[in-house]
Amino acid sequence: MTATLVRLVRLADVGKSRVALAVVLGSLTIVFGVGLMATAGYLISRAAEQPPILALTTAIVAVRFFGLARPIARYLERLASHDVALRALARIRGQFYKRIEPLAPAQLEGYRHGELLDRMVGDVDALQGLYLRGIGPPLVAALTGAVCLGVAAALLPVAAVVLAAGLLVGGLVVPAVAAGLGRATDRRSDARAMLTADLIELLRGAPELVAFGREEDTLARIRRADRELARLARRDALAAGVADSLAILVAGATVVGVLAAAVAAHNAGGLDRVFVGALALLALASFESVAPLAQTARELAATLTAGRNVLELVDREPAIRDAAEPVRLLHDAPSVALERVTAGYADGEPPVLREFDLRLEPGRKVALVGPSGAGKTTVVDLLFRFLDPVAGSVTIDGRNVREYAQGDVRGTFALAGQNAHLFDTSIRANLLLARPGASESELTAVLGRARLADWVATLPDGLDTIVGEEGMRLSGGQRQRLVLARALLADAPVLVLDEPTAHLDTDTAQRLMEDVLDASAARTVLLITHRPEGLDRMDEIVALPGAQAAA
Repeated sequence: MTATLVRLVRLADVGKSRVALAVVLGSLTIVFGVGLMATAGYLISRAAEQPPILALTTAIVAVRFFGLARPIARYLERLASHDVALRALARIRGQFYKRIEPLAPAQLEGYRHGELLDRMVGDVDALQGLYLRGIGPPLVAALTGAVCLGVAAALLPVAAVVLAAGLLVGGLVVPAVAAGLGRATDRRSDARAMLTADLIELLRGAPELVAFGREEDTLARIRRADRELARLARRDALAAGVADSLAILVAGATVVGVLAAAVAAHNAGGLDRVFVGALALLALASFESVAPLAQTARELAATLTAGRNVLELVDREPAIRDAAEPVRLLHDAPSVALERVTAGYADGEPPVLREFDLRLEPGRKVALVGPSGAGKTTVVDLLFRFLDPVAGSVTIDGRNVREYAQGDVRGTFALAGQNAHLFDTSIRANLLLARPGASESELTAVLGRARLADWVATLPDGLDTIVGEEGMRLSGGQRQRLVLARALLADAPVLVLDEPTAHLDTDTAQRLMEDVLDASAARTVLLITHRPEGLDRMDEIVALPGAQAAA
């Protein structure tokens, strides 16, 4: 637990001075509140004796000071503590993305889309309480508790002993009980991740689920996940209720004990009667310092669980690394080769490719054919260096790709992938990802090569039409052609087409491939397909194991 907390603090790295400022302001807020209650009690008791008004001047000024200082300190404490929390959140989220980006896609294959989303959003958001409810409250309680006990001891030592006992019970025992009752709630993060993943899969695959009549099975699984999350929430609410009740009981019992000690001391002549009420109110107000600790204890386990989920990915070392001094890629038309490559994704499992050869010479058109699972996607991952081979080598201009910077390797290729992502923005913005400085005429021309220009011209918003998340507002064929247009717009010398004619009828697919290959005459092209369109224009057809090469 301590090790995880320390690592999360280091990951957040907001600076000790900012945390110290938030803690000091939080302590001052409670101290001023205690001072207000104690001096108000003294003032009321002293005024009841009807002394000269000048005798009450100091108490009146003190009440005014504490009454004004408390809200000011609270406001400043809120600014400081939320500044710390938001800085920590921004830092953790940035570090999280920075560390998982090199892991994609090969090292993230074992995670569901919803699970990764929940870790980046839900688990990271849960860590905003790291300082607000995890580190700050115990420090504030320790500082303010010491001040309150010091004041109580100066007035009546025995009252300080009673107050110390009450604060220890309220600050240690009650949080321990709350943590014990809410122990099961640390699974909320995993339950939430499961529900999020199921919901995303339902939304993404709803048409297929309905078509195959499996929507009820999926809904039943989501309902079970939802019921589990609701059960954990009820358990947490029960723990919160019990903790709050115990805190009120301990505070009340402590105030009664302090009051009894003060009355006994007054009867024995050891305490002026005007301090009886002041001590009782001081004891009552001092419990504000330990009140947040029960919630801190309840949420700590869930926070640490979320933190461990984040650290699990942050701590993973990327399998793909740049060389210490990478070589620069100099040629605009490089030759690319896979030489006796054996590659797979998981240790202990059979390789997807075994001693596979592929050569892409400048300007040549090569088709790669094979059944599903034969390794076509693995070839793409190897070319883009998302994956390194177990044996053999991937070379560009005769040099192993490990000698180049990853950015240079990936800049050699433009990919029109079957599962390429379209963002929930305009057609224009999705295209400009390939070449940010492209002009309107260049965008229109590339849409024409992908046989989308006439359709875009009929749209009310034209290039500014929103395509929806992952292109959901487009048909399958339109989506695939937009991805293809984006790849054509890129300046990369090697064009990789992964099932570019998916979702298209035969005639449209044939005309599309003719246009694309005509527009890519100077480029090297790797066509990955299981359809015949465009194969007659290829210089070479390579068959993966399990496929028959076409003539």
